[in-house]
Amino acid sequence: MRITRRDLLLSGAAAGAVLAGSNGLAIAAEQELTLGVVGVLSGPAAQWGLALRGAVEFAAAEANRDGLIKIGGAPCKVNVVAIDSKYTAEGAAAAANALAGQGVKFILGPIGSPELTGVKPIAKRNSMLVMGNGYAKDALSPQLPLVFHVGPGPSGWADPIIKVAKQKFGIKSVVLVAPNDQGGTDIASVDADAYKKNGIAATEEYYQRGTTNFGPIVTRIMNAMPEAVDLASSPPGDAGILVKQLRQAGFEGPIGRLGGPGYGEISRVAGGDDVLKDFYWYEPVVIDEKMLQIAEDYKKLMGSERPENNLFFQWVSGARMVVKAIAKAGTTDTAKVAEALRALPVSDPNLGAGHWIGQEFFGINQELSFPFGIGLVTNGKLQPTMRVEAAGGK
Repeated sequence: MRITRRDLLLSGAAAGAVLAGSNGLAIAAEQELTLGVVGVLSGPAAQWGLALRGAVEFAAAEANRDGLIKIGGAPCKVNVVAIDSKYTAEGAAAAANALAGQGVKFILGPIGSPELTGVKPIAKRNSMLVMGNGYAKDALSPQLPLVFHVGPGPSGWADPIIKVAKQKFGIKSVVLVAPNDQGGTDIASVDADAYKKNGIAATEEYYQRGTTNFGPIVTRIMNAMPEAVDLASSPPGDAGILVKQLRQAGFEGPIGRLGGPGYGEISRVAGGDDVLKDFYWYEPVVIDEKMLQIAEDYKKLMGSERPENNLFFQWVSGARMVVKAIAKAGTTDTAKVAEALRALPVSDPNLGAGHWIGQEFFGINQELSFPFGIGLVTNGKLQPTMRVEAAGGK
């Protein structure tokens, strides 16, 4: 029997050399499966991408430790290749193209809406399965059945956070600040609608991504005299600068962040919780004993501390779901893996039980929804994170 190069490939990843013995039997070396990571690994949002990369590497290490993946009944080693998306559509598209060129069929990431916009056409053209993030209004679509969402956007969790903030701080008006690209405008506009539905007047301010001097925006905010400011999806580094400059300008009201986590970096850049004063934000998970167990397991398995940003925990659950779907399908055929993924119950040993959602907002139920948290700093003191059950039925 003649063995061709095609016989030696598994979804573009080398399945291993095949050795022909004198008795004519072919012995295949261990197969390999590569998971691609497209995430921002440099710049002010790098903390998010480092959390993503660490989570995928951890899920791959778990799969290898447990011998979870078998393709065609044969054991398969899971590898990870990560490429910096630079938090732009162009950078993410280039990263996805590079992964496609290597034959990679599964992408974890990207983090933000601009990146996801760049990845989706590449993934569609190459039949790549994507477990991404990004809170754009078109993040998911029935026309892209191989694109999944690692967690709900503001449509799933803005309302309960706003209700808590209104009750705690008595907010009646808010200005939302975000970058002037899809990663900012889509999120801020959804947040603004949620504020308005809760009886809070909301206006929006946008800045050029990469801005370092927020003086003009701070001046406009102070002139508008809102009771609160929401930093929406501004990267943590930008958000910290904004908080610092707002407080220096004399703004005393509460500051929110309904566009993603990043409290630790924001507090550090701003100058500490005393500067934050009254601050409320979305946390993808509640850090409890089960969450801390992931950190311990990561340290044992990877030999280092887990990435700092709490998005790490959310990405662990998403990466585990993809790995479980590949294991269930027993193939690297992305359409079959997607079918297996949709059929999996939303469950994680550390995060708990959740739901597939997204039908109401996106027209397709391919968005993971796990329990999440509401973070609060009041009077300069960090409060225990409030747990909110998984959004469901949307």
